[in-house]
Amino acid sequence: MPIKVPDSLPAKEILRREHIFVMDESVAYRQDIRALKIALLNLMPNKQATEVQLLRLLGNTPLQLEITLLHMKTHVSKNTSPEHLLNFYATFENIEGERFDGMIITGAPVEHMEFEQVTYWRELTEIMDWTKKNVMSTFHICWGAQAGLYHHYGVPKHPLPKKMFGVFPHTVVKDVTLTRGFDDVFYAPHSRHTEIRKEDLAGIKNLCVVSESEISGLYIVSSEDGRQIYITGHSEYDPYTLRDEYERDVAKGEAIETPVNYFIGGDPAKGVKVSWRGHSNLLFTNWLNYYVYQETPYDLSVL
Repeated sequence: MPIKVPDSLPAKEILRREHIFVMDESVAYRQDIRALKIALLNLMPNKQATEVQLLRLLGNTPLQLEITLLHMKTHVSKNTSPEHLLNFYATFENIEGERFDGMIITGAPVEHMEFEQVTYWRELTEIMDWTKKNVMSTFHICWGAQAGLYHHYGVPKHPLPKKMFGVFPHTVVKDVTLTRGFDDVFYAPHSRHTEIRKEDLAGIKNLCVVSESEISGLYIVSSEDGRQIYITGHSEYDPYTLRDEYERDVAKGEAIETPVNYFIGGDPAKGVKVSWRGHSNLLFTNWLNYYVYQETPYDLSVL
């Protein structure tokens, strides 16, 4: 089944070229199906690139999804046009009275700041509190995961001596339906300057560590009821996202190492090796199936 997006959203044509079934609002309106309502709170600077990345993964499912794109009212985007936000995005105040089957909170390039210093922190905490009663399951990514763990549980983030940058091997340490079908060792991209430490989760009864890496640390943390999922990496990344980040930092003259396990032979001139695509699709499919579709009530008013 398709994902339902606004008729003129630019990401729609990119997804269609990739043979991902995207349905116009006008067509979806004629179907007597209760689509899953998924809100995407997009905190990334290049919002259109993030839209494509996440809609690509959400579209790889037999479920019909109705996507609501959200941005922060208290933040002025420098990399996305006001026209794009006006035409395709809503703010929290527009949807506060609604309920959703699922929500995704993306990462954001604000790791070097204390959480309370982020200009939209108060608005974000209001949204995160709202999800606990109005969203069946919320999926936090990278800084979004750090922000959620800090706000809900007081878990701090710690600076790293150098950027965790590359594609790292992970294992499953707790067998849950979110990781059903995962290989014994699977790969996922990371691109961050801070980390969440396992010892800081000790004693928090409602949280469980699902997956980790000997190199990149914690990867998947979940609440026991599955209503809050925290992913410290970027499984949604396109094949060339890490390359673009690397070239951007090199152009700035920053001291950046090549991303680990990413360029063929470690040489940017030889191209990239994609090793995380299968895991990424399975992660999002499992979340939608086991944590959203099979758990959410048909009538969201009783959530």
